Amino acid sequence: MPLIKVCALSKAYKGGDGSVEALKNVNLEINEGEFLALMGPSGSGKSTLLSILGGLNPPTSGKLFIDDIDVYALEPERLADFRHEYVGFVFQQYQLIPYLTALENVMLPLAITSRPGREQQEMAQTVLHKVGLGNKTQRLPNQLSGGEQNRVAIARAIVNRPSIIFADEPTGSLDSKTAKDLLSLFQTLNQDGLTIIMVTHNQENLDWVTRAVYIRDGILASIPQES
Repeated sequence: MPLIKVCALSKAYKGGDGSVEALKNVNLEINEGEFLALMGPSGSGKSTLLSILGGLNPPTSGKLFIDDIDVYALEPERLADFRHEYVGFVFQQYQLIPYLTALENVMLPLAITSRPGREQQEMAQTVLHKVGLGNKTQRLPNQLSGGEQNRVAIARAIVNRPSIIFADEPTGSLDSKTAKDLLSLFQTLNQDGLTIIMVTHNQENLDWVTRAVYIRDGILASIPQES
């Protein structure tokens, strides 16, 4: 049984000139423990697919099953609980709160839990150590480099111990060395058991993943072969 199963999934957006199909009859299975890249040019539908997989964007038609749960059949409150339990998100722009320290930013997903404050703080400190920022827990985002802010975002995504990490172009704004450091961290987390699904347009990032799928014009296709 795959961890994630996408069945005949389509997504259309209504615009002034009618409907635009972002995804067309997508079928995909992702096993637990994979590090999967979603590749494709700008506008191909890869970020739309990622948002649907993460429970953030209901499809127009089709089904999404995660751990055999029909995700979009859940009531809104249960869907929010599901996302909190199963998934973590890493965005290209980090989305850190500027007036909170690294530690406080990482603690944010724990705020809605019943865990005592001391336990929340210890969990956040543990994951900051895991991503190499154990000595910068009290820094504000503007006191951290871009790569360090990205690591805070990753720590925030994994603090609640989700099963799946969704990352949308996480290396897009990073220099090559920082990008490699980030991908190495992802690889380590994947080897520790996390399933990771990463949107990327960078062919070099394929060196770090266990599998890749390619999207063009909303349709899954084979990875193009280099000439």
